[in-house]
Amino acid sequence: MRFIPSLIGLATLALGPVFTASAASPDQAQLVDSINQYRSQAQRCASQASQELPPLVADPRLVLPIDNPGNLQQALAAKAYPMVTVQAISLSGPRDAAAAMKALQESFCQVVLNPQFVDIGVNREGQQWRIVLARPLLSGRLGDWQAEGQKLLEQINSARRQPRQCGGQAFAATTPLAWNAVLAGAAENHTRNMANNNFFDHKDRDGRTPGDRAELAGYNGQLIGENIAAGQDTVRKVVDGWLSSPGHCANLMNPQFRELGAAYAVDPKSDSGIYWTAMFGTH
Repeated sequence: MRFIPSLIGLATLALGPVFTASAASPDQAQLVDSINQYRSQAQRCASQASQELPPLVADPRLVLPIDNPGNLQQALAAKAYPMVTVQAISLSGPRDAAAAMKALQESFCQVVLNPQFVDIGVNREGQQWRIVLARPLLSGRLGDWQAEGQKLLEQINSARRQPRQCGGQAFAATTPLAWNAVLAGAAENHTRNMANNNFFDHKDRDGRTPGDRAELAGYNGQLIGENIAAGQDTVRKVVDGWLSSPGHCANLMNPQFRELGAAYAVDPKSDSGIYWTAMFGTH
């Protein structure tokens, strides 16, 4: 059984639309990209090794004034961003995004590498920078995991009906996927495992890959793919995030896949709060 992984996991807990860094100025967007590249690899910080982390999502509600710090909670409440936790970093002196990133690595690596944060806002005025990292509340409007898994299937099939560019790879419109209960059960088990044990990975704590887990669940397929996500509180945000990531997008559009099972799980004690898994298969 072959396994096709997604390239990254995407995290966002924003309660409004998903915002991307493209809305920011070039330097602000470059700093967000640099931070996400830094988070995507294990780093040494304060004599400890970090885990690989999903990218932060740029949210304009977190772009706060530099000259009026004020109360963070009040500022975010005024922008309709209900948050669980937030932290702001102020930098004075960096002339560009590269210099700002160097300062963050040297003095604020523990903040930047904190897995609880899922959204980011960057503001800059001259050589003054303000970086705000936050995690918002979940909206709490989800159905059970089977119902949301079926909605995920509908959204993915809607995406497959149109030709799409996934990074450097072009995909033609392709056939819809069918729901598979065995894959759904395997997806639910892995999602619950990630949420309850506070990790984010295609391999479970016993080292089993998606192909291993599908086979263990009783799925005798020829090809297995998997997308995972953490932090999004709606199906739309999950699919939009996957479509914006070349690896996830390629899995969604792969014409070799014929079936799908998907699920989500919530654990308020975990870093991201909510986790998602979609398992693709072909008999």
